[in-house]
Amino acid sequence: MISNVYLSDRSLKIRSKAIPWEGYQRAGLLSQDDVALIQRVAGGKAQAESVLQAESDTYADLYVRLLSKLSRNDTLQYILVLVADFLNDKDDRIPLFLSQNDPYSPLLKHLDSQDDFVRSKSAAVISTVIGGDPNPPDAVVTKVLAALSALIRNQADPEAQDVGVQCLGSALRIEKIRTAAWQADSKDGAESSKAIKGLVQLLKTNPSAQMQYQLGFCFWLLTFDTPIAEKINARRNIIPLLADLARQALKEKVIRIVVAALRNLVTKAPTENLPAMLVAKLLPFVKTLASRKWSDDEIKEDVEFLVEELTKSFEGLTTFDEYKSEVQSGQLSWTPPHKNDDFWRDNAAKLNDKERELLKALVNVLATAQEPLVLAVAANDIAQYVKFCDTGKKSLDSLGAKGRVMELMNHADPDVKYYGLLATQRLISHAWAA
Repeated sequence: MISNVYLSDRSLKIRSKAIPWEGYQRAGLLSQDDVALIQRVAGGKAQAESVLQAESDTYADLYVRLLSKLSRNDTLQYILVLVADFLNDKDDRIPLFLSQNDPYSPLLKHLDSQDDFVRSKSAAVISTVIGGDPNPPDAVVTKVLAALSALIRNQADPEAQDVGVQCLGSALRIEKIRTAAWQADSKDGAESSKAIKGLVQLLKTNPSAQMQYQLGFCFWLLTFDTPIAEKINARRNIIPLLADLARQALKEKVIRIVVAALRNLVTKAPTENLPAMLVAKLLPFVKTLASRKWSDDEIKEDVEFLVEELTKSFEGLTTFDEYKSEVQSGQLSWTPPHKNDDFWRDNAAKLNDKERELLKALVNVLATAQEPLVLAVAANDIAQYVKFCDTGKKSLDSLGAKGRVMELMNHADPDVKYYGLLATQRLISHAWAA
């Protein structure tokens, strides 16, 4: 079960409230036996646990029925607290909960509650349950991911974001949920269900140490799946973000989880990720980590693995490989190839390979980047490409890049303005090639 100060404080207050269960009995909503069962666990948690230990099956059935029947916020809050107590650190009780008739529906309907506590506590409970279900129903997975994405992306409520990230970390233990989260994060996925996009946005907000760990934990789980490890950096530029997270981390546990995620990326998809890690300057960083003393042997092993693999990759890396990784990462800087005419003379045409894959990536950087340094370098590369590739002007025009290049001539940054002007001049002055 997740740990959140807001939920813990509210749960303590809710547990101490008196609920008129007898009134529900008189109204025919609860039986006399139901009321008796509730009253037996309504005291202190220690006393309740001894009862739950002896009658787990009975209480699993009771809680699912009550979540279906009750609608008042005060009673729902109370039952959700009892359910959380029932499941907290008791993985063996999850199968009992799942064995009930339709265990998910009573929780799913409360994920849209107007009450903050009911909504967040329901998310906490259902993520615990689904995290212990090897094959949750597709409709349940879709609904849960949408609800958690809404919590994670609720920038106005940091407590909700904290709950959402922790809940997602619990749910992502299940491969089916990792796959669904990845599919939802695709270009064609519904924006409201893009939980991974929400995680990336949070990474960029200078999160607290605990949130850093929780985010790292989610990415660590995601990178266990090869299809995700192969493409997550290309889609979300995660390697530079994880590298920055580890560099800024003050807590050993944050470094441990980030290094473990990076190891997964190398193990599952070395071809896709090692060049990007070199561009992100990870090799000197992990060498620094290797010189530190760690209380956890796993960090030492993971760091040594990364040093070895990155060193081998660095030794076999061509200049064009390095340039390609830099463009694909979107993190352009003034590395040697950008202004080297010999490099462009030899390699400009390679931007047209695989249906102009790398050229499209460069144009995308030009269209989406905000940082002046990145824009200046991208404009420079456009100018170099046009200069050394006979079909360069035609290719760029077909990709709609000309207008964006011309916009840069009016940019506030003098370097961006200069290289935008240079690229525009090249585009205008070079003759069309057949």
